[in-house]
Amino acid sequence: MNANLTGLLATQKKVTTPFTVHADSAPTVYITSNPARNDKVVRTFEQAAAGLTATNPLTNKTDNLTNYLADPVEMKLLHMVTADAARTPTFTLFANPNYLLVTGSADCTAASPCVVEKAASAWDHGDVSSDINTTWLGLVGPGVRNMGVNGDVWLDHTDARPTMMAVLGLKDDYRHDGRVLFEVLTDKALSPAVRLNPALFIRLAQVYKQLNAPVGQLALHTLKLSTKALASNTPNDQTYTDLENHLQTITDQRNATATQIIAVLETAEFGGSVSNQQIQALLDQGNALLEQVKVIQ
Repeated sequence: MNANLTGLLATQKKVTTPFTVHADSAPTVYITSNPARNDKVVRTFEQAAAGLTATNPLTNKTDNLTNYLADPVEMKLLHMVTADAARTPTFTLFANPNYLLVTGSADCTAASPCVVEKAASAWDHGDVSSDINTTWLGLVGPGVRNMGVNGDVWLDHTDARPTMMAVLGLKDDYRHDGRVLFEVLTDKALSPAVRLNPALFIRLAQVYKQLNAPVGQLALHTLKLSTKALASNTPNDQTYTDLENHLQTITDQRNATATQIIAVLETAEFGGSVSNQQIQALLDQGNALLEQVKVIQ
């Protein structure tokens, strides 16, 4: 279904603030004049967006449109902020994936409904949903184990390059964001350091992914916190302020820990050596951060 975000905001929430979107089921929203994230105009807009609903023309039931919200604080944790400030949206609205959100007229009428069934690109990319976030990677060749179809190895796109380089015996001159998929390689394809204790390196690599990946455990939990923050409307915007401060601290801690872990993994993956004590210390640090985030309300 297509949903007219302009019309829904105006008719349901009386919000007519000028904005543009990159039309999507996870649209990036750019409020005109780019006000600060804690500006009253932005906060009112976010609160309104959090509560939008749509009458599904196929089921005639009322659906919540907004699943998650992320402003630049959470988008930084999700690796969605570039060096170009002009490209950073006011916030991203991760919608119900059945809906493609677009802009349109500021009303919803029988002649021009705000929600229509239309052939468009829903359920394609950008959503936070297991159907979208689950894909596959095929690997075959010397150095790759014959595992058949296997759903036990958690990975994302960033892991393909370092894994291929490890299999080929090559090394890039830059640090990767992803890690070598030790689980799918034969012993001969593993570096000497990893071959000594593959189970320990696998554990460290798995913790790294859950800390650093945009849909890892940390990111999925903080996205819920971000949504709660942006949807909140408490005196002095205290809930928003407190949760945003938490998210900034978590991002700093995550970045520091992830940087240390990937440095150790890259060293071991491509010919260097690291101590088991160093690995265990980083494991403890990473797991502690994952647990720490769970208790924030």
